[in-house]
Amino acid sequence: MKPAAGTVGTSAAPAASHATAAGRSTFSREILGAFSPNRVISKAAFRFIIVFQVAVLLIVWATSTYVFLPKPMDVWRAFVDLWTHEGLGQELIVSFLLNVQAMAWATLISLGLAYLTVVPVFQPIALAVSKGRFLGMVGLTFFFTIIFSSGHRLKVSLLVFGVAVFFVTSMIDVVAQIPKEKFDLARTLRMGEWRVVWEVIVLGKADSAFDAMRQNAAMGWMMLTMVEGISRSEGGIGALLLNQNKHFRLEAVFAIQIAILLIGLFQDYALGLAKKFLFPYADLQLEKR
Repeated sequence: MKPAAGTVGTSAAPAASHATAAGRSTFSREILGAFSPNRVISKAAFRFIIVFQVAVLLIVWATSTYVFLPKPMDVWRAFVDLWTHEGLGQELIVSFLLNVQAMAWATLISLGLAYLTVVPVFQPIALAVSKGRFLGMVGLTFFFTIIFSSGHRLKVSLLVFGVAVFFVTSMIDVVAQIPKEKFDLARTLRMGEWRVVWEVIVLGKADSAFDAMRQNAAMGWMMLTMVEGISRSEGGIGALLLNQNKHFRLEAVFAIQIAILLIGLFQDYALGLAKKFLFPYADLQLEKR
């Protein structure tokens, strides 16, 4: 016998209600499990945690009693004023293009030095460059100014040096950690030594090189204030930030810093998407592990 239509409708409603309650219970358990170490939670639970923490941060910021701390609405009004009257958008473009140019040179130099560490005669040079990360940029500004007379070239060279010393260090470790078995396997395929370098190091570790570039790309934004403050002829977000800081306009300083943060987050997100497109096999390797 076929069940009556009313019976089917009546039984479907409790089933849907039960599924909804079960879903809420699972979501609640995931949120509680986020306080335990080594727990894996869903993307929905992770997004909820992020939104909740950002909301708490904004509430604490808005209700803060510190006099020197500008309120969110003051920062928003300063952002609008900077965008409409002081060319914040144009300055961001100038700084972004400067950062991209410096990152391109830093990537080319760093990868070249790291890959050449397989040749013993080049190892001291690469190691010496990697030790440059202990040097202070203020003390080196004078030498870079003498070598590069142009303001733009001076800024690019300072950014390249600041990024490359860390980039080279990361890539030297990547090359050093390649198992010897991979080199031996390439040699059994009758490859020459330079072909082995190309296949095993350059192509085989392209995804690791991209990761290192992505991690070090943020350093350019950290150094922009310094290098654009040295040479302000082209403007840039760093020069604008220093001008606002000089006049103690804290709400404008906060607005510029938040703009830099958002640009940096967008850059990192775009590089993450580019990695998934260029090296889809990298995620598959992580899943196998």
